[in-house]
Amino acid sequence: MLGESYIRELMEKALRLSPADETEIVLEAHDSALTRFANNTIHQNVAEVNTEIAVRVVLGKRVGSAITNRLTQEALEKAIEEAVALARLQPENPEFPGLPEPQPIQPVAAFDEAVAGATPEWRARAVGAVCRLAESMGASAAGALSTGIYELAVANSRGVFAYHAGTEAHFTTVVMRDEGSGYAHRAAWRLADLDVETLGRSAIDKALRNQNPRPIEPGVYPVVLEPYAVDDILSWLGYAGAGALAVQEGRSWMNDRIGRPVMSPLVTIWDDGRDPAGLPLPFDFEGVPRQRVVIVEKGVPQSPVYDTMTAAREGRRSTGHALPRSRPQTASLGPIPLHLFMAPGEATLEEMIRQVDRGLYITRFWYTRLVHPRDCVLTGMTRDGVFWIEKGEIAYPVQNLRFTQGYVPALAQVRAVGKERWVLSEGFGFTCVPALLLEAFTFTGVTELPGR
Repeated sequence: MLGESYIRELMEKALRLSPADETEIVLEAHDSALTRFANNTIHQNVAEVNTEIAVRVVLGKRVGSAITNRLTQEALEKAIEEAVALARLQPENPEFPGLPEPQPIQPVAAFDEAVAGATPEWRARAVGAVCRLAESMGASAAGALSTGIYELAVANSRGVFAYHAGTEAHFTTVVMRDEGSGYAHRAAWRLADLDVETLGRSAIDKALRNQNPRPIEPGVYPVVLEPYAVDDILSWLGYAGAGALAVQEGRSWMNDRIGRPVMSPLVTIWDDGRDPAGLPLPFDFEGVPRQRVVIVEKGVPQSPVYDTMTAAREGRRSTGHALPRSRPQTASLGPIPLHLFMAPGEATLEEMIRQVDRGLYITRFWYTRLVHPRDCVLTGMTRDGVFWIEKGEIAYPVQNLRFTQGYVPALAQVRAVGKERWVLSEGFGFTCVPALLLEAFTFTGVTELPGR
């Protein structure tokens, strides 16, 4: 770890070096390690330590950015020089409101010494238990277990300084046997919240049950979705429409729907970067404190999330959801919720299955792509376990299906919500999500791989 004192000194030095009207410095540092396995054998153990400094400078209404991962004064000077040169080449942006002013930021607990101290030996033992169990069952496990420390700091010439350090651990596995596969994943900032062996067992069990899948006709079916599938729904709702820029440009599923019931009253969705039940981060990439934003309340869309630019257009204050402005992959996206939660219900998975006379049990969605933003229509495939439900019981596995379905109308069909929630990080940011029972979901075809 670099530490708050060192980072503050480094960033203050960088700000003094800048000749621009306004300057912003964003520092991201991580010290992470990963153990990867396949065919029940660990084949890779890697570690990376890296720090990136992103510089954003303002000349009047012109803005330029540059990035370096060297911390010397020479490198900082060069990055600032490049950002200034780029700013001078930009057209003026009359909407640019300037960099944000400092606001109080309350720290949030997100650092676990057990994660920070996790060794290659610990990861190998955890992964090894899964591999041995899979081998004993005639199955083959693959996946990865990662642990790491990260630091994020933001400073600007208006007096903003924000610093946060946290830990993260992630485990993912796909287990295959013959024609079927199973899957498990979790994310946590506390090591005690990541039970690798139990997750491995669940994936192995799914693979063993997912054998000799039967053909099934495409159509509209009631579905029980595991949280893995619900994660895809929430991630796409956030990425493709719960940010203010998408709403302002008229390309969001929220357009003309705020204040109107369009989903089931069982559906409440919010974003909260301070909740320790997720992966907390108390401020955004402009150093603005993150606010809890209710996106959907009891089926009624409420509000998108804002950064400084989109908030200024409406005379509002940022909700603390700015993405890195200096990275090409995020610079044009506007604000996006990265800490999404769905309210739990009162049902267990077994109780939801018992409510279905004839329908499908879905483990997860895979390779989903946006078709149309209005209803957040996605196309994709099921994967790692689809099972036919008959008279309230799981009867047998079926082949994977392709779907084309609007996620907004799908959430209007929620019949029950699970009481247990999982923290998952498979999409953009992370989600904390329950299982769902939906009245109807549209499947348009079958895939070539019957069980995987």
